[in-house]
Amino acid sequence: MTPDQVLRRTSGRSRRYRERVHVVIMGCGRVGSTLARSLEDRNHTVSVIDSEPDAFRRLGPAFNGDKVTGIGFDQQVLEKAGIRRADAFAAVSSGDNSNIIAARVARETFGIEQVVARIYDPGRAEVYQRLGITTVATVKWTADQVLRRLLPAGAEPDFRDPSGTIRVDQVDAPRPWVGHRTLELQQQTGTRIAWIDRLGEGVLPRSGSVIQEGDVLHLVMREESAAHALEVLARGPEQD
Repeated sequence: MTPDQVLRRTSGRSRRYRERVHVVIMGCGRVGSTLARSLEDRNHTVSVIDSEPDAFRRLGPAFNGDKVTGIGFDQQVLEKAGIRRADAFAAVSSGDNSNIIAARVARETFGIEQVVARIYDPGRAEVYQRLGITTVATVKWTADQVLRRLLPAGAEPDFRDPSGTIRVDQVDAPRPWVGHRTLELQQQTGTRIAWIDRLGEGVLPRSGSVIQEGDVLHLVMREESAAHALEVLARGPEQD
């Protein structure tokens, strides 16, 4: 797999737009090392865990983050990597079982909400999604997509047009908006919903469509208005 094949789903409040975060990465292969350098390039702090000390050479001499040798689901190793101050955790080693165990420890023991696990066997993905762990399939995802799933909402759009004027963001439907019409959300945020991922299918919103729990919204907005739109989205609808 090339470095261009794992990076997406974000959540968190939009007031953290462009905020610096700390990310712990388990696995320093091509994907993990690319992800670590990409995060550092965006001024975030990173700790990388790998059981093989020689793997850290992939990070290069310019890497300033922490390099922790050990097993990524060992609690003491995670503590050393700064898991208690972490905003996100990515398990991108070469083993499905190790990735899932580490992801569950990060989420269930340390309370990390932004957790992504790389999965080689796509048949397992649905099971882990039910546990609240975002999974990325090796063949279908790039390092950029994993990155967008780790960072706070608005930090990295899914798409930006060549002029840099228009962007598309993938956002989990915030709880305050569940039960409200899509038209209401668009009017208050100044965005357009291109489509909705709902129960594994793409849905085109209509004037009477209502946002449901579990929906993933694909929002089109102007770059200059993104911070405000995401703030309104996180805050919830204005009450009449």
